[in-house]
Formats: sequence, structure tokens, C-alpha cells
Amino acid sequence: MIMAVSLDIAHKSADPAATSAATPPPATKQVQEEKPSLIGLDREELGNALAAAGVPQRQIRMRVNQLWHWLYVRGISDFSKMSNVSKDLRTKLEFAFTIARPEIVTEQVSVDGTRKWLFRFPSRGAGKPVEVETVYIPEEDRGTLCISSQVGCTLTCTFCHTGTQKMVRNLTAEEILAQLMLAKDRLNDFPDADAPEGGLDTSTSNRRRITNIVMMGMGEPLYNFENVKKALLIASDGDGLSLSKRRITLSTSGVTPEIARTGDEIGCMLAISLHAVNDELRNTLVPINKKYNLETLLDACRNYPGLSNAKRITFEYVMLKGVNDSLTDAKKLVQLLKGIPAKINLLPFNPWPGSPYECSDWEQIEEFADVVNRAGYASPIRTPRGRDIFAACGQLKSASERLRKSEREALENAQAQGEA
Repeated sequence: MIMAVSLDIAHKSADPAATSAATPPPATKQVQEEKPSLIGLDREELGNALAAAGVPQRQIRMRVNQLWHWLYVRGISDFSKMSNVSKDLRTKLEFAFTIARPEIVTEQVSVDGTRKWLFRFPSRGAGKPVEVETVYIPEEDRGTLCISSQVGCTLTCTFCHTGTQKMVRNLTAEEILAQLMLAKDRLNDFPDADAPEGGLDTSTSNRRRITNIVMMGMGEPLYNFENVKKALLIASDGDGLSLSKRRITLSTSGVTPEIARTGDEIGCMLAISLHAVNDELRNTLVPINKKYNLETLLDACRNYPGLSNAKRITFEYVMLKGVNDSLTDAKKLVQLLKGIPAKINLLPFNPWPGSPYECSDWEQIEEFADVVNRAGYASPIRTPRGRDIFAACGQLKSASERLRKSEREALENAQAQGEA
């Protein structure tokens, strides 16, 4: 019998199903002194950091290229393994900076092979460490990593579990990239790396595990534009992680002022979390519509830089029984998107505890798709993945909460007394 596996990395599980799977190494402890990380710095910032550590100016460019290769091609998280960097410089870097991975709290493996990680990052103003979820979806021809951009969310979309978690803080560029790099660690996706215990085997080590990334995890990416931009430009750098911008998709609920910037400054693929064909319903399902209505949103889409039949916008449409799934809705959807090179992803609703909606009947979803297909739009029905571990679209949520000032001060005082 195949079972979903949950690996609690911080605590040894008594569950036979969990212990029978290889368990990841102990969680990396957060660096107490909060050394600045070199992960997430662009090349200029990395050069400035090296100069501050005493690297001669004439060596900066060479050293930046060396570190970039070790960090983003080889996936090294320990300065001592940088074999072509002098021992003296490695010591200086170790003293001044960190490249260590953050903590993996849990790893869950679905019956369908989907993996979900709970990652823990420092508080950075939130009062206590924060946690986010990241999901890997393996398919026959690709491997997609769904990355979070915020801890919590401000948008309160009524069909989305993440929307029930209050906004805590934005993730830094380092933390966004760390999700990708930790996933690559666990999936044995860096060249020549040792296979991690509990990770994927090495029998197909020449096959790239993560081929696509989607900014569709927790949070609204365009409300954290600068950090998301910085992380995605590093992820797509041809001398490093080298993900094609055509294989990076950013999903927004409709922050229209940042849509043109996304095309101009990041150049990735765009997805729109649409879900309704009129303002009245979308105001309920996606409340940001009250600020940026459908007309405003679709105008921004029509003017998306680089938009063409070869670079179409994906419109995501969750199928809610009796709410937005009629054939009349399907016909209105086609009219709404007229003139926009587009693909329409139909998403069977993924239930979560307390959700007020039901998933449309499968027959109704297929009839809806037929209407859209006949109008000339590709409208694949996305197969739900990872439902058994709450890793499917709209199901991500962590327990992180922003502390009140009094609570934060009390926690800091208690920690200080404990350390004393």
C-alpha cells in the first residue's frame, strides 16, 4: 500500500511510514549572530561584500565569478569546499558571511510524488522565526517548483487557504532563492553533489529535476516586487542557476501598476489569478478587484511587454460549483479575453478545512473547457496534485503570525534571560 510520507526533520517520527523512508539530515540551525548571507546578492553587491572583507580590488571580478559558480552552479553551502579559493580567503569569508541553508522543519511526500517543505527563516522584524511552504511537482516532461514570496498574505481571496493567514512579512531575495536551492539539495539537482538522505536517488542524476519555477506559493509576488525581481534575475542568470525566463512564471491577483514592470524588468511569463468574468463576483472571490477592476487588469495584460502568441499570458480560473462554472460563464470568459494571446488553466477547487466552496463536478469542468477550446483557447484542466498533504493550489499555509510589540518584547526578554 502506498502512503503519503511526512518527514519531521526536527523530531524523529514514530510513524513507521515516515521512518521507513530515508530521513533528511538534522535541520540546519539558524546562525545566531545573523551574519549577512552572500545568497541573494547581485554581482555588484557580491563584489562590494568581498571588498569589505579585504579582497584586493584587482581580484574582485575573478572572485565574484568563482563564488557565483560555487553558489549557483555547484550548490555549495560550505566555504571550505571552494577548492580553487585560497584557504586565507575562505577563512575571511567564513568569519564575515554565511552561505548556509535555512532550516527545513518538515518534508512531506504525497502519494503522487509531490513534495512539500516547511522552511523556517529568521524573524527579521516579525518577532519570532517565520515559516513558509514550498512545493515540488514532478511530471513526466518537467519538474515545477512552486515558490512563496511572502509569509502570509494581504489579499484574503475567499477560495484560498493562504488568504486566511494574516500577512507577517515579505521574504527577502535570499529567502526566495533559498527555497529553490534547498529544493535542489533535496532533489539531488546540483551536479556532483552527494545524494541527500531521504532525497531522490542518483540513478537519473543527469536529468534536471527542477525545470520550471512558478511564483504561485504563499503571498502576492507583486507586493514584494524588488525582492522577487532580484531573486528571479539571479535564478535566470546564464552563468548560475540558468533557468530560462520562459520557464519562470509569476502569478498575480491583479496588482496592475506592477504588471508592465514585471515584463520590462524581469521578463518572465505572466499568470493572472482571474476566477470570475464580472466585477461583482470577482470583488468577492479576489477582493483586490475593488481596487483594480477587470477592465484595468485586462488593459494591463494587453499591454504586457513582449506579449505574443509565443509568449502568452496564462489566466487561472478555479472551478467553484454553482459559483462561476456555468456555460454562460465560459462564453463570457472567451469574450472577456478576446484579443489577448492567452492560455486558460482550469483549476479544480482544492478543499481546505472551513472552506465555503465545493469543487465543480468533473463533467461540468469538461463542458466548460469544451466551450473555451472551441473558441480557440487552450484550456487544460490542471490535475490536482498533492491534495493529501495540502500541497495543491490554494492550500498552502503556515502557522506563522506577526507578534504584537508587547509580545515580541516579552519573547526577546525571555530569550535574553535564557541565554544569560
